[in-house]
Amino acid sequence: MPQARILVVEDEVIVARTIASQLTQLGYTVTGTASSGKVAIAKAWETQPELVLMDIILKGEMDGITTAAHIRQQLDVPVIFLTAYGDENTLERAKVTQPFGYIVKPFTTKDLRIAIEIGLLKHQLERELRENRDQLATVLNSMSDAVIATNEQGMVTFMNPAAETLTGWQQEDALGHDASNIFHIVDEVTEASLENPVTRVLREQQVVYLGEFTSLITRNGKRVPIGDSASPLRRRPDQINGVVVVFWDLSERRQAQLLEQALQKEQELNRLKSLFISTVSHEFRNPLTVIQTAVELIELQGSHLTDVKRRTYLKRIQGAVQSMNQLMEEVLFMGHAEAGRLVCNPAPINLEQFCRELIEDFSTVINSTSQIIFTCHSENTNAVMDERLLHYMFGNLLSNAVKYSPRGGNIQFDLICDPTDKVAIFYIQDPGIGIPQADQGRLFESFYRASNVQSIQGTGLGLVIVKRCVDAHGGQISFTSEVNVGTTFTVILPLTPEL
Repeated sequence: MPQARILVVEDEVIVARTIASQLTQLGYTVTGTASSGKVAIAKAWETQPELVLMDIILKGEMDGITTAAHIRQQLDVPVIFLTAYGDENTLERAKVTQPFGYIVKPFTTKDLRIAIEIGLLKHQLERELRENRDQLATVLNSMSDAVIATNEQGMVTFMNPAAETLTGWQQEDALGHDASNIFHIVDEVTEASLENPVTRVLREQQVVYLGEFTSLITRNGKRVPIGDSASPLRRRPDQINGVVVVFWDLSERRQAQLLEQALQKEQELNRLKSLFISTVSHEFRNPLTVIQTAVELIELQGSHLTDVKRRTYLKRIQGAVQSMNQLMEEVLFMGHAEAGRLVCNPAPINLEQFCRELIEDFSTVINSTSQIIFTCHSENTNAVMDERLLHYMFGNLLSNAVKYSPRGGNIQFDLICDPTDKVAIFYIQDPGIGIPQADQGRLFESFYRASNVQSIQGTGLGLVIVKRCVDAHGGQISFTSEVNVGTTFTVILPLTPEL
């Protein structure tokens, strides 16, 4: 490197002048010469050289090795040793001062130039590396995310202040400890300890991430919800020499999520309340109007009212009262379900007998041209279920099948009891208007009705009640439907409740 400033430290005056002359010929600038350690240190401070050529053997209290150590420590100037002694002991002493070269006398001008150029380049690279390391340390220490680094055995080698704050461990206490002792994580839901990500990275040799609900157990036992990633540190592509874990506190985010969920739930409850009030008001208004009209007609016609019309008006009143009673039943049922008070009380029951009696009762109440055709495909239909919930379940499904089959087609009701799988399978198939594809995903939502029901009366609670009854039995419900073709509901219930 031309024009580099070099200080020569040599106690032989002639040798010092010779070296200075050689340096000048090579294009370097000689800032001065010194024959002792004290003078060398003083001139180094005074002239600020970029490199020092240092004879190991110097007269006085300090030899070249001690002098080099002072200059390196105080001025960060690279030192190249000059010596006529190449013994092992001298070489080992020289290594302690981290020299940037070692030239054994006698040497040529070429040897000198090569040693200086390599020494200056090495020092430049070392300084850049140190600056990069310091810059990286500054970045890591100023990060809001916590960082823990380990060696290839999983022992902690570094912690930034954020990691100290989050874990409760100070770096000096954590260094050399197994990372699993410092970074102890558990599942928030099950509270079970989780495998340390450092162990996973060392085993799988790839980046790993924590699960969604993970908490860090701090040094004082506090639980902190965190997110993190752990990555391998590689010396070579095929060799891992450590792991770096980056993690962050999710407490505020988790709190915000909980608040947001609570707000959404409150908004949904307010929406359902408004929808409930409007739906129930509308559904009550219709039968009340029928009752009021029938009563007014009876009063208006008085003694002129014929028996036929009287029975007609009374039947209308009876039907309206029944509709109101059914609506109240649905509202009370949903109230119990929402409050968590829906209880399943299973008892022995013959499913075939239950279905036939249900259809008989249903047919006497519902005036429809549709016929319900029941088929039992099993001989043994004994089960243990809640008869009250079964009434809600299949009463609503049959009512929907009849209500949404305006063409008056037959309703197929099938029962299969499978002793192998220990389940009862019910099929209710109608040839009705069907359910549009866009509505099928929301069919079991409260007060939701398909877009093609038009003027057909309903509250949007029937299928919700069915789903709650099925769930109470630990069963499953599914359906297939095609617009203007029909719908088939399939209900699968365990024959006996699980203990």
